[in-house]
Amino acid sequence: MAKKPVIAPERFPTLSAMSVTVDLSEELLDALRVEAARRNVSIDALIAESVTEHLHPRRRLAISGVGSSGGARGRARDADELLADGFGHD
Repeated sequence: MAKKPVIAPERFPTLSAMSVTVDLSEELLDALRVEAARRNVSIDALIAESVTEHLHPRRRLAISGVGSSGGARGRARDADELLADGFGHD
């Protein structure tokens, strides 16, 4: 049997703090079941992760246009400014 991954409580602080009832369509519930099984996590954990990501998205580096020229920002020479602006910090 596959071992369930441990969810870091600091990443999902509300996992056990509150119960919520949500009405979902059968189609959405089926999709949640499939995804939870694929990840080997509970539906509750998947919903908590989804809500957390929606409310507090991680900043992601966009890769579209990588290597293109003429952009005003995002070049290596802008790295210090991007970091000073807080890029990469949650």
